[in-house]
Amino acid sequence: MKTLLALVIIVCFTKCGGTKFVESPPFKITSATYNHWVGGVPGVSGTNVRISYTADSNVVFDSIYFLKRSSKLELKKINGTKLLMGYFKNESSNQKADYILHVAVEKEMGNKPPPINNFLFDLKENEAVISYKKGTKIKYFKIKSLKSVQPEFFY
Repeated sequence: MKTLLALVIIVCFTKCGGTKFVESPPFKITSATYNHWVGGVPGVSGTNVRISYTADSNVVFDSIYFLKRSSKLELKKINGTKLLMGYFKNESSNQKADYILHVAVEKEMGNKPPPINNFLFDLKENEAVISYKKGTKIKYFKIKSLKSVQPEFFY
């Protein structure tokens, strides 16, 4: 019994040890910036992340993790520069969830539970993590110095 308990504890510590970041990815980040934006309608805002990179081989990028949120990465090429774009739209405080409250519990079955924020990484405000695939494995690379650029205001 003690052996089984020790084995379970060892497995928990190895699984909960955190995500290991790749130190030498198959690409090079040349610049990484983010900017907040505000739309012309109240409650419409967000953050865009722009990462320019070079790579000698094809890399399959997947997601970006930033400011306790995640988004799928979009690849773009502008004037010969390869870009990774992450778009984070803020939830509008004007949009309230429509909940059904009823004495009969079965009538409340359509209510959506509140989202649970189980963010994978503990990041500072100027840090982000990008995930990419190498073969069938997903790898993570931490960008430690995103620069904040001028916010955009749309009218």
